[in-house]
Amino acid sequence: MSNPESRPPESRPLVICDCDEVLLHMVSHFRDWLDEDQGVEFRMEGNDFASAMRVKETGELVEQREIWRLLRAFFDTEMHRQNPIEGSVLALREIGERAEVVVLTNLLDKHGDMRAKQLAEVGIHARVFTNQGPKGEAVKRIVDEYEPSFAIFIDDLAQHHESVSEVAPDVRRLHLCGEPMLSPHITCAHKAGHAHARIDNWGKALPWILDQLEDAA
Repeated sequence: MSNPESRPPESRPLVICDCDEVLLHMVSHFRDWLDEDQGVEFRMEGNDFASAMRVKETGELVEQREIWRLLRAFFDTEMHRQNPIEGSVLALREIGERAEVVVLTNLLDKHGDMRAKQLAEVGIHARVFTNQGPKGEAVKRIVDEYEPSFAIFIDDLAQHHESVSEVAPDVRRLHLCGEPMLSPHITCAHKAGHAHARIDNWGKALPWILDQLEDAA
């Protein structure tokens, strides 16, 4: 967790938003870095991230342990590559006029301050919570801390919506993946019954979020 702040008034609604592929592009920059510096080709052809990475010299799949090492290395040194998903900055600014906004990102704790700084540099000023693994328990802890009148969770991965639906079912859930490289391939949490909607661009997602906040007021 980073950027501790005083707790907002209890009656204010809360939006808990993921970062990578929701607020910032990640996998496209990860792909470019792998190709330029790591001798690895990344080609997403299905919904299995692990099978998308191959050693360029041999064509062999990158081992799971090496995938995690590469991801950690990317966030250690390459976060400056990431740029905002279209519409995300303005959307969060507008949402912030009606609700408290926090970011819940699956990064190591040591990356929390780096993520907060990274987001601030593109105009997103929000408290950042770090997490590893399913997000349900983390969402519950955040909701318990803020005690909001209403809460919305936004994430690009179906497994996190499933986790939140089990642990914090009263939280409204929006599945949003703003990365075209991934959005056609990933499992849809809405179709699986774990999200209340699936919208992959902020131009359409923002009205949906504002409607939820208005209905809950």
